[in-house]
Amino acid sequence: MDRYQAMTTFVRVVETGSFSAAARQLGVGQPAVSKTVAQLEARLQVSLLIRTTHGLTPTEAGQNFYERARNAIQEADEAERAAKGAGIGLSGRLRVSAATTFSRLHVIPKLPEFLAAHPQLDVDFLLDDRMIDLVAEGVDISLRMGALSDSTAVAKKIATGRRSVIATPAYLARAGIPRHPADLANHDTVIYSQLPSVWSFTRDGAAVSVSVSGRLRVSAAEGLRAAILADMGLTITSDWMFAPELEHGAVVRVLEGWSLPPIDLWAVFPAGRMMTAKARQFAEFVGDLMNSTP
Repeated sequence: MDRYQAMTTFVRVVETGSFSAAARQLGVGQPAVSKTVAQLEARLQVSLLIRTTHGLTPTEAGQNFYERARNAIQEADEAERAAKGAGIGLSGRLRVSAATTFSRLHVIPKLPEFLAAHPQLDVDFLLDDRMIDLVAEGVDISLRMGALSDSTAVAKKIATGRRSVIATPAYLARAGIPRHPADLANHDTVIYSQLPSVWSFTRDGAAVSVSVSGRLRVSAAEGLRAAILADMGLTITSDWMFAPELEHGAVVRVLEGWSLPPIDLWAVFPAGRMMTAKARQFAEFVGDLMNSTP
């Protein structure tokens, strides 16, 4: 039994959910697919699939084997493309995980440029503000901002952005403009639960930390944007998050004499897998994009 062919067959069976669908994709008969999986189970001496009237589901051993087999196939394909010099023209499927608002504002509008340069490439975008399990989700590259919680992940910093305290002119006209970080205690603040509630400022070598609280706490950046644009208060955020509004004056910065720690944008790659040319070039594309953004 050809090991690579057996892994490829099993991966297709899991991803399609049936022997017949996998056979159609592979261009072989269904009996050949069933026989290959049976031989694979016999060689491994473990059951890989649970067969029901509703389809096929991998066992725990089957799921573990699927994930490792899929990674091995991807790395083998990547090695072959690299040897042939195929990295110039990317092909296949790239699975990207990224925060929703950041992607909507900065990455997805520029995707046509990246896809036009690589007409044989398809992109799956998984939009989620939370850090997910890249291996379990089959993600090739994740775009994340701020501190990284997964110390085992392979990460590369691709851009650095500014943080500011911002609010709408309407809110500031109603509540007044803070002149010192301590003034934030007298303001309505919208709390983004993904960030700490203690804000640290510096000016002329002096540091000030302010613990803020507010009546509204949101878990996603889209909620933060909606609340600020509804004149509900001020917040600390990356300038990337409100780039269009800052440009057109819909929101303004306050406490500009004070500096906040910058925010880093990271390209994060799954641990234990070789970085693909697709993921590497996409990271470079997004890095160039963000570093050219005012």
